[in-house]
Order: sequence, then C-alpha cells, then structure tokens
Amino acid sequence: MPFRLVEAEDYIRVPPSEFGKPLEDIAIQQLRKKYESRVLRDVGYVVAVLSVRVEREGKIIFGDGGTYHKTSFTMLAFMPLNGEIVEGVVEGAREIGMFVRIGPIVGFINKVHVMDEPDIFFDAAGRSYIGGRSKRRVGVGDIVRARITGVSLVTPRDSTSLTFRVIMTMRTPGLGKLEWLKEKKPAKKA
Repeated sequence: MPFRLVEAEDYIRVPPSEFGKPLEDIAIQQLRKKYESRVLRDVGYVVAVLSVRVEREGKIIFGDGGTYHKTSFTMLAFMPLNGEIVEGVVEGAREIGMFVRIGPIVGFINKVHVMDEPDIFFDAAGRSYIGGRSKRRVGVGDIVRARITGVSLVTPRDSTSLTFRVIMTMRTPGLGKLEWLKEKKPAKKA
C-alpha cells in the first residue's frame, strides 16, 4: 500500500484558557483537527498525525491574548500511485462498474476492466459481475487485487477541499478476485 510518513511544520495557537497545560497535548489536538482526513496536494490523504515537537518559546501578536508556537510533526499519509498494485474490498457494484476500498479511499473499476472476458454481465440482485465464458463472479464483499491506472485530484462541486479520483483495472494476469488467483491452472501438454 502506498502509505508514507511525512515530516511537516506549522504553527499552533495556544489560547489563554489553555495556558499551563502540556504544549504537546494542545499541539497534537489542534494538528489532528486541522490535518487528519484531508487530502493535501503533495502529501496525499492524511490518515493520522503521529508525533509532534513544539518550541517552548512562543510569539505574541498584538491584540491577541494567545501564544503562537512553531511545531514539527509527523503524519501518516496515503498516496495512491499510478501503476501500483493494490488489494481492496468491493464496497459497491453498479451497472457502470465497481467501487473498491483501498486503504482510506475508494477507487473505481469500470465494467470492462472487471475481468479479462469479452462478455461481462451485471447481476443487479446479487450486486456482482459474472464472466460470460468462465462464469466467475465478483461482487460486494469480495477481496480483489487491481492495478491503479489513473490518479487525479478533484474538488467536489459543493466543497473547497480536495479528494482523490482513483481508476483501476483487473484485466491483467495476476489481478482479479483473490480466490481466482489461488486456483491452479491446468498443466500444458508437451
């Protein structure tokens, strides 16, 4: 999975009501509220703020009763990479394709990329896809292996925050439902 640790710096504001409390506790609370569960362009999806170091000496701004302290902190981030092989759980299936949870985000597999078959049928009642030749079935709740073929950052219409759009495929050998990959292939005759 494309998880990574990222070092960053920022300032926190300690309001007068928090004076006397441990700076690390105040800092980690503020940084978690500000960064966790957000997508940052060069960082990825911030899963957690893990540790923080706070400068003891703060700065005071005229007219503000709080103190400002510089912090250095470590974040655990998830950055999907184009071409990477990932495993995830199918969360939804519609006529157009499947939605697969990979780590903290959801990727999309178009209907034609669900399996390497000429005919793929959608079973709405079972929320799954069935291969025309092999009769293999993949649907909600199955664990699959896929390759990321496209990653883009988008801003939803009614929001100002970024989100990932991840497109994947399972049409290549070695990809697909994990049960398929465990099946033994018949030996070829010499």
